[in-house]
Amino acid sequence: MYELILLRHGRSQWNEKNIFTGWHDCPLAEAGRDEARRAGELMAASGLRVEAVHTSVLQRAIETAEIALAAAGRRWIPVRRSWRLNERHYGDLTGLDKADTSARHGAEQVRIWRRSFQVAPPPIRAGHPWDPAGDPAYAELAPELVPRTESLADVTARLLPYWHDAVAPDLRAGRAVLVSAHGNSLRALVKHLDGIGDDEIAAVDLPTGLPLLYRLGEDLAPIEAAEPLERALGPGSAASLGPR
Repeated sequence: MYELILLRHGRSQWNEKNIFTGWHDCPLAEAGRDEARRAGELMAASGLRVEAVHTSVLQRAIETAEIALAAAGRRWIPVRRSWRLNERHYGDLTGLDKADTSARHGAEQVRIWRRSFQVAPPPIRAGHPWDPAGDPAYAELAPELVPRTESLADVTARLLPYWHDAVAPDLRAGRAVLVSAHGNSLRALVKHLDGIGDDEIAAVDLPTGLPLLYRLGEDLAPIEAAEPLERALGPGSAASLGPR
């Protein structure tokens, strides 16, 4: 049996402002750092010994992993980072207030942009202040690999090669693996692992800062339904961790 922990980063500063973030590299908010710390405490309380870590190249996922590993007493664990684990690119919505965008374009259109599997938001325009195209983090990527916008289908397509080439080998080597990433990149991975349909994935959401534990078989398919690590510990097991 293989153990995989998926951890959506803690609340970021733009999460707190209700802004479309995507590939913009904003830091964690203080509440997000608290969530990351608690995630590490939960991992320690569970007895899981993380032995390999994968994050996106965005600082909110990196910082979440660093804080969680420190709280779990595992900060020496090797970490690999990849743009393929980045959040979905929200195109020209990046930096916009979500409520204002709904008022302007209609709640249904925004729901489609946010939750549809196939539909991407409008591409980010030239000269957009949050365009990541010139970011040094992506300097070694071929220009066509840096998206202008993404649907969840696009995220799935660029994430799965990393799953097969990097994460799966760590699991098959018997290592307990932590993936610290984002709401949509982790939704794409959950869709793959659980075989969720294109329409059904719209209803799936992962809370910030709460580790999700998968137990996988030899074929890396789930042996049982994944569950939040706090629930997997059982009643009272995490009581000493204090309130969230």
